[in-house]
Amino acid sequence: MPGHFEPLPGGGAAVALDDVEISIIRSLAVQLLELIGPGPAEDASGDPLAELFAEGPSEPPSDPVLHRLFPDAYRDPEGTPGPEKAEEQKAYSAEFRRYTENDLRAGKRDNALAVIRSLDALGPAGESAAMLELSPEKSRQWLGALNDLRLAIGSRLEISDEDDSDLLFHLPDEDPRKPMVMAYLWLGGLQETLVNTLMP
Repeated sequence: MPGHFEPLPGGGAAVALDDVEISIIRSLAVQLLELIGPGPAEDASGDPLAELFAEGPSEPPSDPVLHRLFPDAYRDPEGTPGPEKAEEQKAYSAEFRRYTENDLRAGKRDNALAVIRSLDALGPAGESAAMLELSPEKSRQWLGALNDLRLAIGSRLEISDEDDSDLLFHLPDEDPRKPMVMAYLWLGGLQETLVNTLMP
């Protein structure tokens, strides 16, 4: 079972992780949390109805990683739209972002926190790997977090399609991007096996 998820009887998934793997995933999840940013301000009213209708940002994030995690909702699938169409798409995207991005950020924060907490509950693996067992709900949170981590790393590596990741796989060892590429590929393997455990 090392290096990949396997289904648990009755649902959920399990994976064996050593101390280095635990440390890498935890560190990446913490960095993702820092990138996404804090939750609602502590001085918020606490009124659930007000929070439900709280407006988020209308402009896309300037950081390319955040823009990959929170893309515009409206884009022309056929290529570059004309100026009028582009303005219309921008307005629709801004409106959609205003009412959805806060919830999307909260969901991504929750997923990253679930990863950190489940790894912290494992304790040190010692000489052998520690067995991480996830409920179906926690498995879905892990899946969301793994996807976000790969999107973030892929954005930093400027991976836009599968051909890019194939080229990066053959980088020489002295290339400074190599550790990030290896993390990207490893997380992809974890993600793929976790998806397989959740399929009926």
